[in-house]
Amino acid sequence: MSIKTRFDEAARSYDRSRRQLVPSFDDFYGTVLDLISFERDAAIRVLDLGAGTGLLSALIAERFPRAHLTLVDISEGMLDQARKRFSGDVARFDFRALDFTEGPLWGQYQAVVSSLSIHHVSDEAKQRLFRSIHGVLCEGGVFINADQVLGATPDIDAQYKAAWLRQVRERGVGEDDLASALERMKEDEMSTLSSQTKYLEEIGFEMVDCWYKNFGLVVYAGRKRISNREDC
Repeated sequence: MSIKTRFDEAARSYDRSRRQLVPSFDDFYGTVLDLISFERDAAIRVLDLGAGTGLLSALIAERFPRAHLTLVDISEGMLDQARKRFSGDVARFDFRALDFTEGPLWGQYQAVVSSLSIHHVSDEAKQRLFRSIHGVLCEGGVFINADQVLGATPDIDAQYKAAWLRQVRERGVGEDDLASALERMKEDEMSTLSSQTKYLEEIGFEMVDCWYKNFGLVVYAGRKRISNREDC
């Protein structure tokens, strides 16, 4: 079964289980918001890759009420849920059903964000994607990825997985929701945190760092350098 099919099937119940399946939910997503270091009334443009049902975009839209957001996801079912979420404020949102790893990105943005999506693609695809993200960011713009990472060694990775299972069960996740999540995780192509931050640095991002970490759940980011030329 393809990633697209799995997420199409999960679309209706996806939001319901997020707080249980993402330990320290508020810190995880809150770090993303804090790293978008613009004034709250700034009319920023934000690209959300693997946006799903629009959960992260909704948090950004609330924090930045003049932001315009473009949501990209491979699953039309997920984007249908996002359209319903934002039906009362459609002018601020665009929706594009496509695979963000195929071909270059477009437009110019002050922020490119992603949550729990990029770990589905290979190392090679990650590097291509990061270059494409760098190309669409305005100077001084930020790329923020809230995601799962592979442990640096098999023993560390095993501890990441055990900690996550313990935490989600302590938060009362239903066994059906957990089984669905574990099934989706079979498609994962996770990479280590160090390899991904290294990719960003090699491409030319600055201020690359991991700003939040809970075992295998991390938020890392990098900023596009500012030069003396005019930019968006």
